[in-house]
Amino acid sequence: MSDIDCILDAKAATGESPVWALEEGALYWIDIGAPALHRLDPATGATRRWDMPQAIGAFALMRGGRALVALRSGLSVLDLASGRLELRAAPPYDPAQCRFNDGRCDRSGRFWVGALRESGAGTVGLYRFDAGGLVEEAGGIGQANGVAFSPDGRLLYHADTKARTIYAYRFDRAQGGIADRRVFARTERGKPDGAAIDEEGCYWSACHGAGLLARYRPDGTLDREIALPVSQPTMMAFGGARLDQLFVTSERRGLDAAQLAREPLAGGVFRLEPGVRGLPEPMFEPQA
Repeated sequence: MSDIDCILDAKAATGESPVWALEEGALYWIDIGAPALHRLDPATGATRRWDMPQAIGAFALMRGGRALVALRSGLSVLDLASGRLELRAAPPYDPAQCRFNDGRCDRSGRFWVGALRESGAGTVGLYRFDAGGLVEEAGGIGQANGVAFSPDGRLLYHADTKARTIYAYRFDRAQGGIADRRVFARTERGKPDGAAIDEEGCYWSACHGAGLLARYRPDGTLDREIALPVSQPTMMAFGGARLDQLFVTSERRGLDAAQLAREPLAGGVFRLEPGVRGLPEPMFEPQA
């Protein structure tokens, strides 16, 4: 494994949802707390920013210079050239209490996104969005995170951050349904946040609060942990020309002055070479 480099000292309030655009050689990511979609060219350091009107929890790139963005007020398509937003689906929750959280596309181009509750009592769901609309596929979740799919497309994973548990479901790739939920892993160090799958079918989890990345084998056993220079990693994405680099976002929000003094790079974007390759990130295909 290579050294861990901070390639962008972004000082993001809550950096999240990194996505590698293979054809562009660029990393897209979001800041939830200072709501915006960002683009970074690691080769040149060039950046671009699209400010959002409210909290953005996740996104997926689309063809034609567009992106599907999961805003508090619903799912919208963002035109990257003009910055124009077009609402596609209203939120399935009360926006005064909840917002969308982690999400990504399955290998057929459907968008899967979870939610979290910021106030009030109750649980949230995990939702699927495609040409048929926005549908709740799982409920009773404390905080939906860590959505990922096995390389063969037969399993869907997601984490319940509040329960410190990662679940696996049998996934019907043709129809987009999930069934037979089981516990995949329970975390003891930190809370499971965002995730990624490598080409060997191992599940990578950002251990928020513990400053670690954890790699789980397909049978759910812990393979290894990687310590980071920040305590609040949020999510990772495989990238680079060979998909052999791991890009990690992090959070600055919630740290006091003493903690920030110990973690001056909190909120930054990091890169390392984990010794294994990832898989290309699917784009959102509305017709799926």
